[in-house]
Amino acid sequence: MTSKQKIVVIGAGIVGASMTYNLAKRNQDVTLIECNPTAGCEVTEKSFAWIHSSSRVLQKYRHLYDAALTEYHELEKEMTELKINWHGALSWGVSASMEESHIQKLNRQQIIELEPNLREYPEEAVYAREEGAVDPIWTTKLLVDKAEENGAKILFGTKVMKIRIENGKVVGVHTSNGFIESDVIVVAAGAAVPELCKPLGLDVPVAPSPSIIVRMKSNEKLIHTLISNSQFEARQLTDDTLIAAEDYREETGENGPEAIGKRTFEILRHGLKGGENLELESIKVGMRPMPADGYPIVGFIDQLKGLYLTVMHSAITLAPVISHLAASEIIDDVRIEELESCRLSRFRRPL
Repeated sequence: MTSKQKIVVIGAGIVGASMTYNLAKRNQDVTLIECNPTAGCEVTEKSFAWIHSSSRVLQKYRHLYDAALTEYHELEKEMTELKINWHGALSWGVSASMEESHIQKLNRQQIIELEPNLREYPEEAVYAREEGAVDPIWTTKLLVDKAEENGAKILFGTKVMKIRIENGKVVGVHTSNGFIESDVIVVAAGAAVPELCKPLGLDVPVAPSPSIIVRMKSNEKLIHTLISNSQFEARQLTDDTLIAAEDYREETGENGPEAIGKRTFEILRHGLKGGENLELESIKVGMRPMPADGYPIVGFIDQLKGLYLTVMHSAITLAPVISHLAASEIIDDVRIEELESCRLSRFRRPL
């Protein structure tokens, strides 16, 4: 029988929440620490939250994306409250970066049937029927709630000041509310991971990658799938809320977030039937944690016993499946083959 370990998870975004849930449901002594007053803040709050499994990725990571949908369907069985919009993703006029085996081509009439509220239609589009999206804040909070039901301790408003190491092994964390002892520390703090790890002599090649989320009030459902084209990337978050995602370009000026957000809002107002009733609610910038090669960094650190890293983009797509596998590594003290391509050691330069 696997012994119970004291595990601290740092960060209550989608990754930390998923880790805490998977560890707690397997009867571990888990404490989730978050500096904000609630879960799902920072980048999770500003996520487009597309479960984007058809992305074209390196073959050694393909299995994780393929498993992402299955993991979400399993979560639906475990949590009847979980709301996933399996509406599919409709794309045209953008660079082809989707696996052909995961998509189908649609003609103009088929596009009209899927999205009756567009003012203009392409002659052809691709449709990833199996893809979906979630409300990132709701989903993250639900995972935390379920983790707590399984015995996890949740500490909001608590900042981790330092990870404490003794004789090459983690022993706990110093926080704004005192010291917490632990056998394992899971660092799931997104773009803050390098800052937490640097005092330990650990270089984690992750940089903040900004993106823009535009949120609009809608008095009716205007978009039925998730639409990605050369003009906008948008979906209904709820029947009365529409969100759009845009690339971050400059800090201020005509290509700053505010200007880009307002242009996107106008494009949607004029590009959708009923769009004239949209109301601009907010324009926010999220700092996505982007590993240097764009792929997840997951696993124990050889030289620091008990330190486990979990950082990735897209976290919404990958967090449930990766945290499920990662929990097995931590609890069962095994190396999971499916995570071998995600190790930090791949960034080491040969001597």
